[in-house]
Formats: sequence, C-alpha cells, structure tokens
Amino acid sequence: MKKYLIVLLCVATNLCAQQKTAFQTGSPWIPQIDVRSDMAIVYGVTERSTSTFEQRVQSWRDHGYTVAFMTGIAWGSYPDYFLGKWDGINHLGVGQVTQKGDTIWHGKNMPYIVPVASFIEYMKTAVVKRVLDAGITTVFLEEPEFWARAGYSAPFKEEWQKFYGFPWRPQDASAENTYLANKLKYHLYYEAIRQVSDYAKAYGKSKGLDVKVYIATHSLVNYSSWQIVSPEASLASLPGIDGYIAQVWTGTAREPTYFDGTKKERVFENAFLEYGSVLSMTAPTGRQVYFLTDPIEDRAKDWADYKKNYQATFTAKILYPSIDHYEVMPWPERIYTHPYKLANSDSAVLIPRYYSTQIQVMINVLNAMPRSENVVNGAGSIGVLMSNSLMFQRFPTHNGYDDPQFSNFYGQTLPLVKRGIPVQTVHMENLAYPATLDKIKVLVMSYSNMKPDSSVVHRYLANWVRKGGVLVYCGKDEDPYQPVMEWWDTKENHFKAPSQHLFRTLGIDTDGGRGRYKVGKGFVYVIRQDPKEFVLQPGGDSGYVRTIQQAYGEDAKTGPLLFKNNFYLERGPYDIVAVLDENPDSRPYVVDGPVIDLFDPQLPVLPKKTVAPGEQTLLYDLKRVGDKGRPQVLASASRVYSEERTGNSYSFVAKSPVNTRNSARVLLPSSPVSVTVTGADGQALSNVDLSWDAGSHTEYLGFDNSPDGVRVTFSW
Repeated sequence: MKKYLIVLLCVATNLCAQQKTAFQTGSPWIPQIDVRSDMAIVYGVTERSTSTFEQRVQSWRDHGYTVAFMTGIAWGSYPDYFLGKWDGINHLGVGQVTQKGDTIWHGKNMPYIVPVASFIEYMKTAVVKRVLDAGITTVFLEEPEFWARAGYSAPFKEEWQKFYGFPWRPQDASAENTYLANKLKYHLYYEAIRQVSDYAKAYGKSKGLDVKVYIATHSLVNYSSWQIVSPEASLASLPGIDGYIAQVWTGTAREPTYFDGTKKERVFENAFLEYGSVLSMTAPTGRQVYFLTDPIEDRAKDWADYKKNYQATFTAKILYPSIDHYEVMPWPERIYTHPYKLANSDSAVLIPRYYSTQIQVMINVLNAMPRSENVVNGAGSIGVLMSNSLMFQRFPTHNGYDDPQFSNFYGQTLPLVKRGIPVQTVHMENLAYPATLDKIKVLVMSYSNMKPDSSVVHRYLANWVRKGGVLVYCGKDEDPYQPVMEWWDTKENHFKAPSQHLFRTLGIDTDGGRGRYKVGKGFVYVIRQDPKEFVLQPGGDSGYVRTIQQAYGEDAKTGPLLFKNNFYLERGPYDIVAVLDENPDSRPYVVDGPVIDLFDPQLPVLPKKTVAPGEQTLLYDLKRVGDKGRPQVLASASRVYSEERTGNSYSFVAKSPVNTRNSARVLLPSSPVSVTVTGADGQALSNVDLSWDAGSHTEYLGFDNSPDGVRVTFSW
C-alpha cells in the first residue's frame, strides 16, 4: 500500500518526474511538435481562439509531459492589463519611452514595461495565481529587460524621484545621468522579480505546493552588447529564485565582434563566452541552470545558415560539463511547421528531413548527456572579471568615448579564446562566495566598461592576490563614467577612479603608469590600455598576450601557457570538438575512431573524424560504450521507451514528431536475422532502411517517426 501511495503522489505532484530537458511552446500538443523532452513549458495564460490556457496545459499532460509555465516579465500578451479590463484603467502608458518620446513596443498593444506597482500586482494575482491554481509548480519569468535607450516616461521619472530622492535627470545629458538611470532600471526589475517570486512561493505554500521560480534570461555578455539592462547575477541570491535558463542561441551569438582588427560574426566563440557567463553567475550559488539553444532564430535566414550556427552554439553549450539540464529549443511550432528559405533560393519550404532528423538526434543526446568531472583541454584557470554594471555604460556615447561592439569585454577574452584557452568569466557580485575564485590562478579585469558596486569587492580581490593570485588590470581609467556619483567619490572617499581605491587596498602605488607589483604571495600587473585596443587593431593584442603568458607561467607557477587551435572534451561516450579559425595553426583536429558522427543525420561509423578550422563536431566514441555486451540504442532521432531484452532479441518503442525521419544506430551482439518495425496499429512500416556495420556491431535503422510510437524488434 505504501508503494501505491508513493506512486500516486508522484503522478499528482510531478515530484518524481525527470526535468532534465525542456522546451517552451505557445501551442497545445500537436503531433508535429512532440519532440519528447521531459518537460513542456507552456507559454502565457492568454486565451486562444482554439484553446484556453488550462486546455493547453492538459493537452501536454495527456501526452506524458511534466508541464511548467513561462511568461514575459517585461512584456507579454496582457491585453486585460494594458487595455483596462483588469482594473478599469488603461495601462499602455507604462511603456518604456526613448528620448524622442517613442514607446518601445514588443508587439501590438504590448510595450516593454516600466514595472510599476499595478503591473507587479497584475502579474501576481492575474497570472501567477492562475498558473498555480492549474496545478503547475514550476514558473519561468522571462527576459526582465529595460532598454538602455529608454528612461524618459512619466512612470520612470516618478520611480527616479522615489529611488534617488531628487528630480529626474535626462540620461543623454551626462555619463553620470546614464549610469544612475541604468542603475534604477536594474533595481526596478530586481524588485519586480523579488515581489512576484515571493508571492509565488507564499501562494504555493498556502496550497501545499512546493513552487520553483526560474528566470529565463539572456547572458550578461549579450545584454551588455545589445544595450539592455537586467538584474542578472543579483537574482541568484534571492530566496525566491531557484535558477535560470541561459537564453543563448544563434541570434545572440552571431552579434559581430572585433578581433585582430576585423569585425565579423564569431558564433562559436561568442556562444562559448555567453554560456560561461551564465554559469559563472550561478555556479557559486548552487542554483539550477538550463542551457538553451535554438535550431533557428528570430531573424529570417535559410535552413543551411540555421544548421551551421545551431551546430556552433550546440557545441559551445555542451563544452560545459557541469551542466546537464537543457532547454532543447524554444517554439517547436515555428521550427517544424513554418517554412523558411533554402540556401541560394527564394523558395520557402518546411524543415528539410535531414535537419529535423539531426535536431531530434541532438534532443536525445541531451536527454542522455551526463555530467562529467572532465574539463576542456587547455589552461582552464584564467578568468575575466565581469559585473552587472557592464550594462550601465552602454548608451549613449559621452565625451566622445566609444566602446564599439562591446570591445572592452572582447578585448580581454577573445585574444585568449582564439588561442585555445577556455577562459572563464567571473562575476564580481559572487566574490563573497569562496568558490568563485577557488580555481582561478590569473584574473583579468578592467574598469573601462564596468564599475564596482562596493568597496568590499576590492577587499576580496586583495585577499585573493595576497594568497597567491595574479591580477591583471587593464585600463586608462579615462572613460566618462569614472567620476559618476558612487561610493569611491562620495562621503569620506575622494578617489578620481575606482581603481585608485583598488590599488590602495592592494598596497601598491602605480603613479598612473604600468608595471608589475608583488603583493603578498601574489602579483598585480597594470596595463595602461583599455582592452578594446587589443582587438580593434591588427596585432593589437600581442603585449596583452605576453603579459598573460608571464602571469600564468612565471607568477602563477602553473607551467607554460600553451596555445592551440581547438577545444576538446570527453563527456561520457561523447567527443566534443571545436577547431578555431583566425589562428596561426591551421591544422585540422583528428579524432581516432571508431566513432558515430552525430552531426550527420545518417549517423555513419567513421574510422576517424577530421575537423577543420572554423568547424565543430559531436561524436559518439564506440570505444567508450558502457556495457558493450548489452543491446542498446546508441544514438537516435527518436526517444526510446519500453525496452525489452532476451537471449536472442531486443525490442523497444520509438517516439518522435510526425513528419520527421528517424535515424538510429543500435548496438547488437551480432547481425540480426530479422527486424520488424510496426506502427501503433500493429501494421508493418514501409520505407525502412537497414544496414549492418560489422566492425562496430551496430545496425543502422531508418523509418518515418510517429508520436504514437513505432515498435522495433531485432532477433539474432
């Protein structure tokens, strides 16, 4: 009886449901988008012409999914709020407004919002309450975004007066005003999320529910680059927040960057830094993180473009072995049911079968992807310091000082990443956690594009240096944000730049020049260049790179800093490889087989795989198969259920969306003498592909997928 009660409890509350993988959708269940991850995140409570919110939720539950909920916290389809049905007041005036007086819109009657008290109350009582009443216990609040170019509306001016105690100042008038405006934007969404998450927890508790609240957010790298302000790292310390979705995809990662004097897209490298920044802001806090990537993107491109950049972002995502939770895609309805162009063509078609097969293989790789203690090859103990204040200095330009394409950040990171160094980013807001700098030997920082939020930051850094850390400070300290009204130049402090307080805390006198200084057991380097200079000109990073080599090899005593043109990680049976271009070493990277090429929808078994510069690959290494004597599906474009094994047979049920083609590689003890493939109606499927590979003892299997299930039986 006890076992029976436990099972009922698990079914009723989803406490026993696995939630390793997820996708978000605005659609009810339809067979074209049944992608078979663990969790369906139903988006929005707005009524549709064909279904209510509750009906959409139930449709996914009926097909075996754990159901969660997501909605925008800075914008959303909330016509009852904006148009006055909720409280009798039209709220379109709460939109974010630019200097020209224009409201920034996300859609029709859908402004980006200044999160005033009425909106927060609406989110709590009209949205979150309804979701929890539907029995959902996992809530994702998406994209708390305040545009840097906004800050001119009447509601914002009122919030300014309440927060600062003096009248609003236009941010275009001075760097200080810009900094103060963006700091307020940050605070407003921090408070909005605090109040909504606290309400969700309390209301859930009143109903006997253990509610989890997550933030779905772009990376700090992207928000800073795109000139958007968001609470980011500070939310990790809120008791009402349980984790994040790292919204990184082709659309964010393809933002052009400068390196070696050239501005262009560097999708893999950018994605690698984006995922790393979300990991670093959450890892010391122990919060759960889902990494997202998208097989397409918001902008209309062609299927070949989507595939190439999906592979780049996907590879970057799985190069972080401590993360094993994923949002496998957003909006499967637009991926599987919306036409896009073919390459070099004006013809728009639904997703090609080869690409939908590859995507389904990737989803099932993520369903199986293990955590690993392995690390990416290369010097993994070099970090670059970041702060939420990176978002405060991005708009507009003051005193002629410019930071094109966020180059003060990329100047610190890309010269290392491009030389095969898996550089980490370190969040200033997390320095109080000992684990933040625990594995960092060399830390690079600059106050050219960010500022410290308190003097305590410098105490943590100084203590770390005195214990043996090596700090590399880059910056002229001449940007117009150095003298903003902040702690280092107010009350008893009279420093012209925050770095002056840092150097005093370290006990060194730089006299405004560059140099190398011994501090306790550690060292401090001062480079009097803004990091953007390292990437805006060809060869501009040579001096910086030499300094990092000396800091790492001589002062940190970690051995020579080796440069290479690749990232490689073994993770369970998977080999993950990215080969970097724009590198003096143009040799390909070769992985010895036998391996299954998982980016190839035909899943070929290869004796070796050669990866050229600028390319990435994901392989299943057949030398690392667990329990080689056990029949099993090694890779598949469908999810496998109901496995059965006897002495001479192996069977399973495969499920995946309709209108997609399954491709599978199955390990068997010997070549099968019979293979049966039948649909849910028991009828044999036509158009089944079979091919035995004697060297790997694997059978290739291909057939048309079905969400109702296809039963496969091998006999030998």
